[in-house]
Amino acid sequence: MSNDKHVTYEDAGVDTAEGARAVDAIKAAVKETNRPEVIGGLGGFGGCFSAAAFKDMEDPVMVSGTDGVGTKLAIAQLLDRHDTVGEDLVAMCVDDVVPIGAEPLFFLDYVAIGKLRAEHVAQIVKGIANGCKKSGCALVGGEMAEHPGVMNPDDYDLAGFVVGVVDRPKMIGPEKVKAGDVILGLASSGIHSNGYSLVRKVAIEGRSVEELEAYNEELGESVADAVMRPTTIYAGQLIRALHAGAPIHAMAHITGGGITENLNRALPADVDALVYRGGEAGPAWSIPPIITYASRLAGLTLTEAYKTFNMGVGMSIICAPEDVDAVTAALKAEGLAPFVMGECIPGTGCVQYRDDAE
Repeated sequence: MSNDKHVTYEDAGVDTAEGARAVDAIKAAVKETNRPEVIGGLGGFGGCFSAAAFKDMEDPVMVSGTDGVGTKLAIAQLLDRHDTVGEDLVAMCVDDVVPIGAEPLFFLDYVAIGKLRAEHVAQIVKGIANGCKKSGCALVGGEMAEHPGVMNPDDYDLAGFVVGVVDRPKMIGPEKVKAGDVILGLASSGIHSNGYSLVRKVAIEGRSVEELEAYNEELGESVADAVMRPTTIYAGQLIRALHAGAPIHAMAHITGGGITENLNRALPADVDALVYRGGEAGPAWSIPPIITYASRLAGLTLTEAYKTFNMGVGMSIICAPEDVDAVTAALKAEGLAPFVMGECIPGTGCVQYRDDAE
């Protein structure tokens, strides 16, 4: 059965001209992320990156990572704030490869959207470019896919992909960790990009945009500002510290599952992490008010909170006790402010907590 009706791609819901405008809108931001190893620019069928970045390594090991932003995007869409979720995307990827000692080299993104609007996509990708600049990796390509009939016009999803490299003799990880090592922490900026399904349920649903944008005394800012603060990107600073010789044994990126289900990933099978949670007095570091607020609204126990949120720790760093001063100095030279959050003890590769105030 033939169909004599003329139907264009645009009639089907895909605006190729708007897609071209979106590419033009992001070219300048993408170019700002270039490293010397980048070959060509946007528009090719593949992103090209010279191996000169690791030609002098003894045994270069490529390290890859991928992640998304998750349900934080639903809040971004509700609030019509799209300028920071790109940083979240980059952070979730690059800060996952750094705990191996890998330098992020290049990044690709995938944007799936119901109805493509050039200005909208430009906000998102400019955030991605900003995250790449912070981490020192190049944004060498990506994909914008318009999905009419599959996604609502205002809906979108993000995925990111990073490739890094580390010289095998300089890899770090659980095999270097021993009982007696010290655990340092780096502060998070807030919730980062984890636990947002719970945050939405207890702090967002049933509230108007006006309520969310209004000043909240408990937070010292609006709920909207607190939940949309971008994830801290540590990769660039940590890689520079490692390259400067910081004697770090292992790291753990504190993401979904909180401290409980991420710090253990930096431990060998015969060592536990003992985290100084501090009991009623609280830990030695600051817990962001938005995390305390969401935990209170959800009625979480302390154990549940530490298994859901980062509790103010975005990255954990493990080193020998005699190296604490050297590691701290290297991190401070990069503008970071580490604090002691625990120690390594004999065990079975788990995270334990000490709730006294010692």
